[in-house]
Amino acid sequence: MFEKTAAVFLYAVSPVHMGAGQAVDVIDNPIQRERHTQHPCFAGSGIKGAVRHSYAALGGEKEDIDLLLGPESGSSTLHAGAISFGDAQILVLPVRSLKGGYVYATCPQALARAQRLLALTGSTPAWPALAVEDGQCLFANRALLSDGKLHLEAFEYSAKDSNETAQIAADIARRALPQDAAYRFFAEKLSSDLVVLSDTDFGYFAKHAMLVEPHVRIDPETGTADDGGLFYTENLPPESLMIAPLMASQTRGGPSAEHLQAQEVLAKIRPLLDGRLLQLGGDATTGRGLVVATVATSEG
Repeated sequence: MFEKTAAVFLYAVSPVHMGAGQAVDVIDNPIQRERHTQHPCFAGSGIKGAVRHSYAALGGEKEDIDLLLGPESGSSTLHAGAISFGDAQILVLPVRSLKGGYVYATCPQALARAQRLLALTGSTPAWPALAVEDGQCLFANRALLSDGKLHLEAFEYSAKDSNETAQIAADIARRALPQDAAYRFFAEKLSSDLVVLSDTDFGYFAKHAMLVEPHVRIDPETGTADDGGLFYTENLPPESLMIAPLMASQTRGGPSAEHLQAQEVLAKIRPLLDGRLLQLGGDATTGRGLVVATVATSEG
C-alpha cells in the first residue's frame, strides 16, 4: 500500500507527443486522451518508464532503479516497485489570444481535479469555487481585453474581472514552476494571464487547439517523398501544464531489515525530479517531449 503521496506538475517546454497509436482519422498519430472528457493526458506508465530510462542521467544511483521502480520483466527476483505515477491530467492549456500572444486557459473542472489531487498530499489549496457560463470567462489582467471582450482564436468571450482568478493563478505559478530566473517570465505570465473558461469552452480548445504537424517519409534512393508517406502527428503544445500523482511505499526487494520506508523513498526520488527536465513520449530525436517537473508535497 502506498503511504506517501506527492503531486508532480509537468510544464511542457516543447511539443509533447504521448501517442495513443494510429487512428483512422484526419490525424494519423493522435495523443492520449481521457475517454470521458477528451482532455489530453499522459499515462502514468509512460511517465514511470521515462523516469526509469533517465534515472541515472538525472543523478540517481543505478542500484536504486530496481529497488524503487521494480526490476525488469524476466528478472529472477521479481517484486513490485516502491514508486508509482498516476495519469497526468491537464490543468492549464495555452490558447492563442488577440492580446498578449496567448493566455493560460483553465476551467472549473480542471481546477477542481487538481485541487482534489493536491489534497492527497496534505496540502489542499484554498482555491474558491468558480462558476462560469458558456461564452463567458473570468480574468485577472485587463490588458488582455479588446473593447471589453476576450478574443481567443476565432472566438469572443464576455469577460468578468475576478480577484479569485488572480489568487488561483498566483498559487499555481508558485507551486508548478521552478522558482529561478529561467522560468520567471512564465511564472509571472501565468500569474497575470490565467483565464477561466466554462468546462464546455475549455473542452473545445482541449480537443481542437493542439499542435498538429505534417511529416513526410523520404525515399532514401530517390530523395523524394514516398507514395502515401504524408502523415499527421498531434502534439500537446508547449506551455501546457499537467499534474500527476506520485505515490511511494516501503521498498519490497531484498532483506526486510534493509527496506526503505515510504518517506525515505520519496526523499530519494524527489530531488531527481524537482526542477529537472524530463523527456516524455515519442519523437525525442526531433526535440519533442521536453517537460520540466516540479514536485509538491505537504512540506512544500
